[in-house]
Amino acid sequence: MKGKIMNNNQATINKLTTMRLSGMAGAFRTAIETGMYRNFSQDELVSHCTDAEWDDKKNRRLKALIQDAKFKYSACMADIDLGLSRNLDKSAMLRLTDCGWVVRNENVIVTGPTGSGKSFISSALGHQACLCDFRTGYYSCLKLFKAMRIYKAEGTWIKELKKIQKQKVIILDDLGIEPFDSLSRLALLEILEDRYNQGATIVVSQIPVIKWHETIGDDTIADAICDRLLHNAHRIEFKGESVRKLYKKIVIKDEENRPFESNVIDSKQPLE
Repeated sequence: MKGKIMNNNQATINKLTTMRLSGMAGAFRTAIETGMYRNFSQDELVSHCTDAEWDDKKNRRLKALIQDAKFKYSACMADIDLGLSRNLDKSAMLRLTDCGWVVRNENVIVTGPTGSGKSFISSALGHQACLCDFRTGYYSCLKLFKAMRIYKAEGTWIKELKKIQKQKVIILDDLGIEPFDSLSRLALLEILEDRYNQGATIVVSQIPVIKWHETIGDDTIADAICDRLLHNAHRIEFKGESVRKLYKKIVIKDEENRPFESNVIDSKQPLE
């Protein structure tokens, strides 16, 4: 009888695995192997296995969302150092953590000097969007606009624009780091036009917002781009010294075992 029960349990585990219910299969196997199933009623065991499957699917989806986003930094909101003197409003950051701005299809504009942590914080905001189950994508404007030129030549421009449109949140990093030409202006306008009231966009730039119109060029297109980005945007404007200079240096030893300060900073801290 005991052998029959064991065979039935294994058959159940095999069926669950075949149906791709790996979380439920694992929880059921563990309950049987450890004898914990004796502490559960039938409905409690079913509930326990269902919860395990729910958590497993949620974790796998989160992992996939983060992997597909291809963030520049592996960062989360808890990693942001709010104690640094760089004009970062704690209340504003707290309001962004619930991702209500994503639901409302609002934008976030992050500006400031090189090394102030712009890309790090944008990656953390993107990670938070993934936690809230929003499909997210990170794009370097430098690479994106070069790629769009290729897509235009290959005739896949519309197809690639649709891929970007499907993402609820996108991060456009280093906007304006390279001079705009007619194609990059057009690409940016089409991306933003597709997303208007349909998705949320995080824009990261060293250039102050007041100079965007001049940087983009072509008054008509610049007006359209700025209008779609700025009227419903949350602004984070960094000031002050580079974060690189503010973090303590790591003390290491030379070949003669003498301590000295390295120019390498803590790898967990933002570099951009």
